[in-house]
Order: sequence, then C-alpha cells, then structure tokens
Amino acid sequence: MDLLRKIFPYSFKAKRGLGDLIVMALVYLVVGLIVGAVIGLVSKIPIIGWVIGIVGGLVDLYVVVGIVIAVLDFLGILRD
Repeated sequence: MDLLRKIFPYSFKAKRGLGDLIVMALVYLVVGLIVGAVIGLVSKIPIIGWVIGIVGGLVDLYVVVGIVIAVLDFLGILRD
C-alpha cells in the first residue's frame, strides 16, 4: 500500500465526499488529455516517434489506474 501511495499520491485524497472524487477524476482526465495532445504533436518527429508513443501509452495507463485507485479508496475497498 505504501508503494501505491508513493506512485499515486493524488488518488488517496478523496476522503471528504463525492465531489472530491469527481474533481480528482476530472483532474486526471484533463492531465491525460493535455499530455496526449503534446505527445500527439511530438510523435510526428520520425526518430523519436515510437518512444513518444510508448510514453503516451504509459501516461494513459497511469491515468486509468489512478482513477481506479481513487474510486476504490473512496469506496473503502483499499485498506492499509
């Protein structure tokens, strides 16, 4: 659990209410969209395009896992 808290520190902050969870999910989605747009522009460079594609996939995975962990923590399924 400590490892999850180090990797996804923002996911464990929705303790107060449903509004916090919704805001947290929206923040993750906006960050994912911004990084995706930047990666989309940079991926046009032929030499580093495939590396940027891999980084984009990892960012998408981080966003999805972060939202899932936030929901699980909000529902009380994750325990210390």
